[in-house]
Amino acid sequence: MRPGKPILAGALCALAAAAGAVALADGEDGDGAAQAGGARISAAEDLTPKQLAGQRIVCGFAGRTAPPGLLRVLERGELAGVILFEDNVGSRRAVRRMTWAFQATDRPPGLRDPLLVSVDQEGGLVKRLPGPPKSSAAVMGAKGAGHSRRQGAATGESLRSVGVNVDLAPVLDVARPDGFIAAQMRGFGSSPGRVARTGVAFAQGLESRGVAAAAKHFPGLGSTRANTDLRPSTIRLKAGVLRQVDEKPYEAFAAADGDLVMVSSARYPALGTGKLPASQSKALIRRELRARLGFEGVTITDSLEAPGARVGAGAARVATRAAGAGSDLLLYVHCDAGMRAALALRRALEAGKLDQDAFEESVDRVLALRAAL
Repeated sequence: MRPGKPILAGALCALAAAAGAVALADGEDGDGAAQAGGARISAAEDLTPKQLAGQRIVCGFAGRTAPPGLLRVLERGELAGVILFEDNVGSRRAVRRMTWAFQATDRPPGLRDPLLVSVDQEGGLVKRLPGPPKSSAAVMGAKGAGHSRRQGAATGESLRSVGVNVDLAPVLDVARPDGFIAAQMRGFGSSPGRVARTGVAFAQGLESRGVAAAAKHFPGLGSTRANTDLRPSTIRLKAGVLRQVDEKPYEAFAAADGDLVMVSSARYPALGTGKLPASQSKALIRRELRARLGFEGVTITDSLEAPGARVGAGAARVATRAAGAGSDLLLYVHCDAGMRAALALRRALEAGKLDQDAFEESVDRVLALRAAL
C-alpha cells in the first residue's frame, strides 16, 4: 500500500538480493515468486530447516525487557518477529530500548532485514501503547476517511518512534448492531462502503509512516457475538452475504496493495471451511482471499492458542493445518508455544506432510515484507 512500493515490488527486491542480482526480467509466477530463465528464485531456499520453519512464527513473551532466550532464537534466525502486549509496555523509552535489542541481534545472512515487531493498536478499547489513535474505529468511521487517515498517520509515527513496524489494525469487520465488534466500538461502521473507505484510509495513514497495516479478521467477525479469543464461533451467513457485505472491505484493502490480512478463527460453512477455523482452511485463504479477492500480501492467523482456533485438534496439528492452508504467519501469545509450533512445522516438512514449494513461497512473502520495512 506504500506509494510506489506495493508488496510485490518489495518481494522482487528481496528475492533479487537473495539470488545475487540474478535478472528478474522474465516476470513472476502466480504467487509472486520471481523467475529467471524459467526457474523460480526463492530467498527461502538458502535457509536451514529451523530457520525456514521459524520464519512462519510470530510470538509474544513475558516482561518489559528483551528475554535472553528469545534474543538467542532471533540471533539464530529462527523467528520472524514478536508481538507486544500491554504487559510488555513500560515507558516509551523502555519500549524503544527493547525493540532496539531485538533488531540489534546478529542474525544470519538473508535474515538481517528488520524483524516484525507488531502490536494491536486499533484505538478505543484495544490499544496497547499510550498515544494515538485518539479515536476509536467507530468514531473514525463516523468522521470520515480524512480523519481516519490522519489518525493512522499519527499512529504510524508514534509506533515507528518506539520501534514497532506492524500494527494489527484496522478491523475491517462490518459491525452488525448485535455483534461483539460493534459492542466494543472496534468497527468502522455497519455498511461495507463506510468500513472500506475509512478503514483502508487508516491503513494508508499507517503505511505512509512506514508501519505495515494488518486488516482483520477476514472474512469478517462483525455478525457474531462470540469473541473467538474466548470461545469458538460458527458464522452461518450465506456465501452471497459474506461476499457482498463482509468481504467487501477486504477487497478494497487488497486492491490498495495492503500488506497483511489477519484471518479469522471462526468457521464459515457457506465458504467451504466446514468444521475448520478460517485460518486453517485452504478454501477460505486460497480461494476466497487470494483467488477471488486477489490479495498478494502476507496472511497471518489470529492467536492459535485461543479457544476458537484449537477445537478438535492438538497444538501441532493446528500449526501444520494453518501453514498447509496458506496462513503465512502463525501467531502465538507465548513463545514457548510458538517454538513448539516451529518444531511441528519442521518435522512435517521433513516428513513430506507439507508442500516444500508452497512453504517457501510463504516464507518469501514474509521476507519480502521484512525487506519493505
